Amino acid sequence: MIEKGRPWERPAEGPPDVVVDGDDPALAAAVGHRPGARVAFRPDAASDFARAVASPSEPEGAVEVCCDALSVEADGVTSTAVNMVVFGTAPDRQRWWSRSRRVLVRVDGRVVHDGAATGVVVGNGQHLRGNDVIPRGHPGDGRAEVQVYFLEPRERAAMRARLARGDHVPHPRIRAASGSRIEVWAAEGIRRLEVDGEARSPVTEMTITVRPSAFTLLL
Repeated sequence: MIEKGRPWERPAEGPPDVVVDGDDPALAAAVGHRPGARVAFRPDAASDFARAVASPSEPEGAVEVCCDALSVEADGVTSTAVNMVVFGTAPDRQRWWSRSRRVLVRVDGRVVHDGAATGVVVGNGQHLRGNDVIPRGHPGDGRAEVQVYFLEPRERAAMRARLARGDHVPHPRIRAASGSRIEVWAAEGIRRLEVDGEARSPVTEMTITVRPSAFTLLL
């Protein structure tokens, strides 16, 4: 985990335990099966996690960083994410007709939202489909960033237009928080779940726990 006043990167201490080619779900699967592994990741163009990790000036494999992961328990089924989890409608897919339902969100045991919302974003990384959704997101700081979206229908187009630049926040109707354990429950009707860009079966509740320094990424 990154420490204040110290660089995130450090000289690589050895070869990778596993090489992963592909997208964020492929990386998450490898991390889930091999906790603490040293990973060489060769991302494809769809990888949002790769966008959050700066390319070093050193030759490939010369440095490494410790990265967090997210343990996602949704209606009793547990999986791993490395970048972002979306419950409800994703920010880049919200339209004026997107439905709101009551959503209860707790972060480290504290209620941060209890009311109507279209979606909740929990980010380990920063980007979603190339959009700078969580400008403060950092995959090595030991916490997840949380955003709860409850914009008025007339405000959603302007929000989407600002997503790429990351200046859609702060916003009075995008509630932000951060922590290591996030609990989300929603009333009937807003049950979509997206994990690292992949659609999952609809759920009614989920708990996300940050796994600090879950793997070491060779750059």
